[in-house]
Amino acid sequence: MVAVLRFVHIIAGIVWAGGGLLMNLVVGPAIGATGDAGRQFAGHLISKTPFSKVMMVSGVLTVLAGGTLYGINSNWFSSGWMMTGQGIGFGIGAIAGILALGFGYQIGQTNGALAALGAQIQGKPTNEQMALMATLRKRQVFVTTANTICMIISITMMASARFFG
Repeated sequence: MVAVLRFVHIIAGIVWAGGGLLMNLVVGPAIGATGDAGRQFAGHLISKTPFSKVMMVSGVLTVLAGGTLYGINSNWFSSGWMMTGQGIGFGIGAIAGILALGFGYQIGQTNGALAALGAQIQGKPTNEQMALMATLRKRQVFVTTANTICMIISITMMASARFFG
């Protein structure tokens, strides 16, 4: 069972973190820089492909499998192993991963709100629509940055925790 959980945790984590980091660091900025064409691409990616579902499923699988592995290693959160370097390293990675999952969900919600707003705009946006768009874009920058940082911390800790003694 541990081998299956590790396999699921690693493969789902690669899909989730790889897709998230690629989107946050490369695709998202390209979408923003290409105006209407970028918005059309983003709309298609989010509404016509399974990208969002793949990201959510892989994120949830990663967290569930990782949480179960941590539970097994810590005798269901009751052993001294949790206070060892390795236990602390995996714990920090787990917390960062859970936060990344939450921020990823918020990215999806914000993207959905931006898409809905874009569909409402006919011609020149009203002042209210412009204000809402600015608020949503500000939120998008925050949650994307937080998601990226949490993913990098989680990956770093998961890859190195076994060397912490």
